Amino acid sequence: MLEEEYERRRTLPPHLRKRPAPETPFAFSVREAVEQDLPDVREIYNHYVANSTVTFDESPWTLAALREKFAKVRELGYPFLVAVSPNGVVLGFAYVYPWKEKAAYRFTVENSIYLGPASTGKGLGTALMGELLDRAKAAGVKEVIAVIADRGAEGSIALHERYGFVTTGSMGRVGFKFGRWLGVVMMQKSLGRRR
Repeated sequence: MLEEEYERRRTLPPHLRKRPAPETPFAFSVREAVEQDLPDVREIYNHYVANSTVTFDESPWTLAALREKFAKVRELGYPFLVAVSPNGVVLGFAYVYPWKEKAAYRFTVENSIYLGPASTGKGLGTALMGELLDRAKAAGVKEVIAVIADRGAEGSIALHERYGFVTTGSMGRVGFKFGRWLGVVMMQKSLGRRR
């Protein structure tokens, strides 16, 4: 038997071949975070600390520090959201935090959104941003500030632009991470009328 004939006979005819399983659609829901989510939130964030310049943190978050931040967000009545898969895996998170501690800044917050590396490009950031802004407005927030790295965060800038954030400025060479200087892009969105 010739080699070509052997290869042809080795391959099953189309009607006997196993059909590939249909691809499972990416599914998630967005909900308010609970304390049990914090280890997963920390893991997602620490991935970016160790592997990117989208955060200028150089040391990983500790669970104690994250619990403190989470408690402050809840105390202020601000949203701290997670996106979870149908089986409960945390895929990403978003929250707002006071922009500055001085009393005059009390209606202004900074937003943060981080997605698990396998969850990017699937609409998760869009869902989190929409829900975050709605809940922040309901909590009395008037202005949302985004401070975004000027390199490696083009997706974040585009997401903020889609939600009506406008660039209000930039600062160069304000951070130094992984042996290089980095800047930030400042963006802002008004959520409602001022008093």
